[in-house]
Formats: sequence, C-alpha cells, structure tokens
Amino acid sequence: MKSSERSPLGLYTIAIAALFLAGFFALVLFGALTYRNTVEDRDLNYGTRGLSSYISTSVMGNDSLDGVAVEDSEYGQVLVLTQKGSGGASYAVRIYRYEGNLVEDFAKSGSPLYPASAQVIGKCGTFTVTRPSGNLLEITTDAGSVLVNVRSSENGGGSE
Repeated sequence: MKSSERSPLGLYTIAIAALFLAGFFALVLFGALTYRNTVEDRDLNYGTRGLSSYISTSVMGNDSLDGVAVEDSEYGQVLVLTQKGSGGASYAVRIYRYEGNLVEDFAKSGSPLYPASAQVIGKCGTFTVTRPSGNLLEITTDAGSVLVNVRSSENGGGSE
C-alpha cells in the first residue's frame, strides 16, 4: 500500500539551494556596484588631480625670464607660457577655457588664439589666474586651486 504522505525533505533541499543561490547573486550584485562606484571615484580623482598637476607642471616647465604671463581675451583669461626659440623666434603655449573645456594651443607668440585646433586638457567651467603676491600665481579651476611660485618673472624673481 502506498503512503499518501510525502516527505517534505525534497522541498526543503530545493528551498535551501534557492536561498544560497539568491544570496550568491546578491553578493555578486553588491560587489559589482561597489566596484563601479570605486572606479567612478578614482576616475574623478584622477581627472581632478590631473588638471591641477598638468597646469602647475606646464608653468614650472616654462619658468624662464618673462616666460609666464596672463592675458585677457575674448575667451577669458589666457595663461601664456612663452618659449624662446633659436633665431629670435618665440612660441607660446596658451592655456584657456573654451566651450566648457580647458584647452591648450601652441603657436607663434602674439598670434591670435585658434581654439578649433587647440588640444583639450579636460572639462572645466572655471579658469582664473591671479597673482596674490610677488611671484606667486594662484590658478583656479573646477578641480580647485594650485599655487605656483614663478621664480623667473618680471617681478624680481631669480634667473633660470
């Protein structure tokens, strides 16, 4: 004679396996979200630090007698880093804000800005350059402010 009662052991086994599977998927989902947020924060940090580092390194690399200047243009302030070439010609790296980006172009000193051919450095809504005292430049972007001591300027800094 067959028993009409069935053992619930099979259903318990399936329920426990389903519970472990759901826990595993939740753990994978939580790990993936944590990883994505970590990578986004890292990329934001690199972008922020990269912009400030690039500007300060460019200024320090072009720190020669009267090699660093700030000019006003139709695009706002322009950081002009002049490089004296052989034969009396001089060229300038010009850093300025254009259409929500910080851009840089390289051209003969005194030539007009040409933002269409400029290299994009990064996204930037704010770009100001002030001289709080003497040879000190304060360059402010969305990434924050960076202070650069221009040693060789027209304001009495040392020579190269």
